[in-house]
Amino acid sequence: MKQEIEVCVYGAEILCPSCVNLPSSKETFEWLEAALQRKYPDQLFTMLYIDIQQPPKDPQQKDICERIMKDEFFYPLVSVEGAIVGEGNPKLKRVYEEVEKHRSEVQSI
Repeated sequence: MKQEIEVCVYGAEILCPSCVNLPSSKETFEWLEAALQRKYPDQLFTMLYIDIQQPPKDPQQKDICERIMKDEFFYPLVSVEGAIVGEGNPKLKRVYEEVEKHRSEVQSI
């Protein structure tokens, strides 16, 4: 059985001031979910959209939300298994690279 890979998209309803002409955080979440399902149809993903205005209780996720709110990162911010792979305008290539690392880790177990 394949292990699920967690992908988080952190964002807010309001567009990032530096990202005015880019997709919203929710749109980024939706296209990323669709892209991952197309590229890896046999891989299970846990896709999480995290509203930075209402941070979760998980300490790592809460920390990232706080850092975004302090302008240390742009949003939408994407992480794969806790590793930040993109912010503002995340690139699929970088997301795929991190997913591949975790797929190979699971296959080598």
